[in-house]
Amino acid sequence: MTTRHFAHTLLASALLTLGLSAHAADLPGKGIKVLPLQSALAEETFQTLLVTRALTRLGYDVQPIQEVEYPLAHLAVASGDATFMANHWNPHHSEFYKSAGGDAKLSRKGVYAAGAAQGYMIDKKTADQYKITHLSQLTDPKLAKLFDANGDGKADLVGPSAGWGGEAVVHHQLATFKLLDTVSYTQGNYAALISDTLARYQQGKPVLFYSWTPYWLSNVLRAGKEVVWLEVPFSAMPGVQAGTDTKLANGRNYGFPINNEYIVANKAFVAKNPAAAKLFEVMSLPIGDISQQNRLMHEGKNRQQDVERQTDAWIKAHQKTFDGWIQAALKAAGN
Repeated sequence: MTTRHFAHTLLASALLTLGLSAHAADLPGKGIKVLPLQSALAEETFQTLLVTRALTRLGYDVQPIQEVEYPLAHLAVASGDATFMANHWNPHHSEFYKSAGGDAKLSRKGVYAAGAAQGYMIDKKTADQYKITHLSQLTDPKLAKLFDANGDGKADLVGPSAGWGGEAVVHHQLATFKLLDTVSYTQGNYAALISDTLARYQQGKPVLFYSWTPYWLSNVLRAGKEVVWLEVPFSAMPGVQAGTDTKLANGRNYGFPINNEYIVANKAFVAKNPAAAKLFEVMSLPIGDISQQNRLMHEGKNRQQDVERQTDAWIKAHQKTFDGWIQAALKAAGN
């Protein structure tokens, strides 16, 4: 290491300790534009903003976040029309990842948030009263009718929105488990549908819905308290996930494998930008922190400026961790 290089490293470290940025001329991202993407799900903004805050500290010219649904987002990042997305689920989005060119076009290193669960849930009161523990029990028309919200005699399952990836799994499993005659898949604006579901629950009515963590709902309708997960009779995944064993370590099978969330970036971009590449690799966010922030949004603190304040508050509360990411990124760039 040269004396000049060593001096620059010391200066950057000292400034980071003070919560400041190194001089723009010394930052690896100077003059380089970055375009982040996320889906229309507002609860993803926090994770995405946290990455953009770190990139800005590294000197990158970060453009406003653009909303693009997952299939197109993967293609846009792969082609270089966008730089990254911070809400790629693996293996949940594996079909989109493969279709966009996979590892040849995309970079996916380091787990951003670990242990994301998903599956089918019903209210605990109905589960206990009728001893419902498995989704396949809803082949019984009498049990299915308990969850009929529109009067057609079939259970109404609120499921994932189109383009999320989960819809293919739900369609496949309803057919595979022979539930099409007794269960209707209700698809549309998930946020609006789940608000209606919560209202039904609060009225004491049975509810059946697809959910996941991290999401605000898991802090309101808590597993084992207000609601329970339903097991499936056996693993059944479509497409590139066919053959995946979805049984969990605890022996339960909720129909979906546990997912990890990644920052997926354009491969050519990370090759030219070692600072950003290292940042994407080392950033890690506890899944519980995402759910807590999402609940603040559900409680009304959901404007853009609210989410920005929440992101900045998280950084302040975890300043040492955040600065560690920046230091690792600067080191990777030779700063």
